[in-house]
Amino acid sequence: MTIKVLVADDHAAVRAGIVLILEGVDDIEVVGEAGDGEQAVAMAREMRPDVVLMDVRMPRLDGISATRELAGTCDVLILTTFDLDEYVFGALRAGAAGFLLKNTDADSLVEAVRLVARGDGLISPGVTRKLIAAFAGQLPRRESAADPGSLTPREREVLACIGRGLSNAEIASELEMAEATTKTHVSRVLNKLGLKSRVQAAIYYSGEAL
Repeated sequence: MTIKVLVADDHAAVRAGIVLILEGVDDIEVVGEAGDGEQAVAMAREMRPDVVLMDVRMPRLDGISATRELAGTCDVLILTTFDLDEYVFGALRAGAAGFLLKNTDADSLVEAVRLVARGDGLISPGVTRKLIAAFAGQLPRRESAADPGSLTPREREVLACIGRGLSNAEIASELEMAEATTKTHVSRVLNKLGLKSRVQAAIYYSGEAL
């Protein structure tokens, strides 16, 4: 199946570079180019691309506002040179399926388009720490959190997998146990550490907030 992509960026040279990369791939077709947010919205509604590669800073209508208008119409992958908090969170709140920095190499850009077209979400590694930090204030302080030494060896393995972002199914496969057993271990890990979610467990494991 060919993935139809609309490229929206106010810099013609940048658009040309992105188009050159994407048109060199057999399963991707660039169906249009937009130079501002209003044009991007109009073209996306008319052409119904699978993915819109959307710049953030554009005239007439910025990329985040354009993304908000296209929510439910097509998947938007934000592509920008800026990794400021207001753009990261604004883009995700607006309904973007992914957020990628423009210093991403060609192969990663192509793979990002494929991932979003498949219905997966994508966050550039360069901004993932910002998302983690956003939840850091919700975690218990180290002195009030349970000592990780209270975990059994298997629970520590499960915590490590959560820290790597693995799903229950992936943890079950890696540790060779039933998915129902995995869910039980995850619940015990959260309870023992006084955490409320897998995100908090991942932050706990990474040491970002503790």
